[in-house]
This record gives sequence, structure tokens and C-alpha cells, in this order.
Amino acid sequence: MENKKELRTWLNKMELAHPLVIAGPCSAETESQLLKIAHQLKDTDATVLRAGIWKPRTRPGNFEGVGALGLKWLQKAKEETGMLTTTEVANANHVDLALKHDVDILWIGARTTVSPFIVQEIADALKGTDKIVLIKNPVNPDLALWLGAVERFYTADVKNLGVIHRGFSTYEKNTYRNNPEWQIPIDLQNKFPDLPLILDPSHIAGRRDLIFDLCQTGLDLNYDGIMVETHYDPDNAWSDAAQQITPETLAQMTVDLKIRVEEGDEVEFKNKLNTLRTKIDVMDHQLIETLGKRMRIADEIGGLKKKQNVSILQTRRWNEVLGKMILEGEEYKLSEEFILKIYKAIHQESINHQKKVIIG
Repeated sequence: MENKKELRTWLNKMELAHPLVIAGPCSAETESQLLKIAHQLKDTDATVLRAGIWKPRTRPGNFEGVGALGLKWLQKAKEETGMLTTTEVANANHVDLALKHDVDILWIGARTTVSPFIVQEIADALKGTDKIVLIKNPVNPDLALWLGAVERFYTADVKNLGVIHRGFSTYEKNTYRNNPEWQIPIDLQNKFPDLPLILDPSHIAGRRDLIFDLCQTGLDLNYDGIMVETHYDPDNAWSDAAQQITPETLAQMTVDLKIRVEEGDEVEFKNKLNTLRTKIDVMDHQLIETLGKRMRIADEIGGLKKKQNVSILQTRRWNEVLGKMILEGEEYKLSEEFILKIYKAIHQESINHQKKVIIG
């Protein structure tokens, strides 16, 4: 991608004294609901009002949005509060309607990003526009698919681009509704450091009590802003009730979040050090999570061995694993001594788990 610094132009023009804050309900439900939330947000750090107009639900029968009628409500909220507006678009018709109602920022949802055909259709509909387009990560953890969507819009001469990290779906039970997989947006940042990156903690968390910590992690990783779902009566929201917070909670949260400044050599050093340490914290969490999953598989193996009356230690298998890991470790410049220490400890823990299963 050429002229990457152009991608940050729209964010710089906003001249914000803080990271970008996008807030508003998951869904626009009624005109009065949207206007009430907008007026509650206008005196907070939120500068952009978000609202879902068309809601791509996983299964039919759930509330799927009010449709184009909601665009008039967004337009009215903008006139009354002065806030910018944003909504999700999923096809060329959505784009046309959003542009006619002067929506400032369009975002591409996770379910749309997975389809290059639909992404291309939307990119063609926005060709040459000066509107801001934010692209959510695809549902599945696929960095190339995410970057491909960005490149399609850039190729269509849509220069005001950014991305939204909303986490990735997983079949496994997890603390979060969508696993953050922090390494993927970190890799995206490394590849395109001037591409504005926005965190969507609401969809990652799936519950409101996790939102603050996710936002802090995002800011520590140099994210450019947050997009938080807010509702004056979250528990009775028509969609995603558990993950929405009140505008009052948002206002307090933006006060409590710690934002690093960027001035002076010593401060710059500390900022970079904190960012790198946060990246290590993310990876350490992933390591523990992966080890936990590995031991659950060891438990299953123990159950099979118990049924077949097979011994726990399988020397041939162990030597094969160890040899393979030593070779793979060399590719990542990890010493044989280090790999031996790590995998001997992992093997011993695996044996302990199998013992518990077999002995009962």
C-alpha cells in the first residue's frame, strides 16, 4: 500500500485532545431513543454517534434493525447535537442511502469483511469518496482477509480509511464473547503503522464489566480510539443488551482511562517500553490459555489410555515430539537448551494430568 500516511489524515483533521470516542446504541430502536442517547453523549468525550440501522443477525427472528427510516433519525441527531454519525453498511444500496442522509463515517461489519465479493461491491460504490470508512476484522482470525479488504478500498481511491478490532469468533468457551487475538491487530499495526486502529470492546467483551479493561489494553497498545455501545437503559435494549453501558458510565470511563502523553525523550522511552510490555502481557496470556487447552487434551488422552490399559509414558512418541520441537525452535532462534527445559516441564505436567485421570 502506498502513501500510508494519507490514511491518518482524517483523524488528524479532527484535532482531538484525546483518542477518538465513538458511542451510541447497538441498534437504533425508535427516534426518541436515539435522540435521547445522542443528547446524553454530546457533552462527553464522544464525538461520533453510532447506531445500527441494518442488523445482520446470526439467526432470523431476532431484531434486524429499523432499516432506512433510522437514517432520518441519525440525521436529526446530528443536526441537534453537532455530533458526527456512523452506521454499518453491507451492500451498495446501504451505501447509497447512507450517503443521501449525510452519514459521516461508514463501517464495514465483520460478516461483510469475510466476503471479497461484497467488499468489492461496497468499495466500488464508494469509489473516490471523501467519506471515512472503517473496516472491522473478519469473523475468523485471518489477517490477510482483513488487509485484503483495506486494500480493496484503497485501490478504489477511498483514502480516509481505518480499521476496527472487534475480536474473533470461537467455538470454545472463553472469557470473552469474541476472542481478542491481540496478536492479529498488532501484526496489522506493524504492517501498516499509519492506519488508524479503533477498538470495539463491546463486541469483544459481550458483557459490560469487561469493557474498561479492554479499553485500557487497547490504549496501551496505541489504538487510536474506541467504539463503545451505549444505551440509557441497557438491560432493555432490543439487541446485545448485556454488552451496552450507559452514557454516564462512558463519561466516567473516559476520565479513568490512562492515556500516555508523547513528549520528551524519557517519556517517549517509557511509552514505548509500556507498549512492548503490554504486547508481552498479551502473549503471556495466550501462552497460558494455550497450555491450558493442551492439558485438557492430555486429560482426554489419559481417559483413552485408561480404557485400553495402556501405560502413560510412550517413549517413542515423546522423543518424536521433542525432536520436532527442537527443529522448530531453531527456526525462531530458540536454543535447544531452552526448548528442552520448556518441553520437559510441559511433558511432566501432561503426565501429572494423565495420572490423575487414570488413578481417578
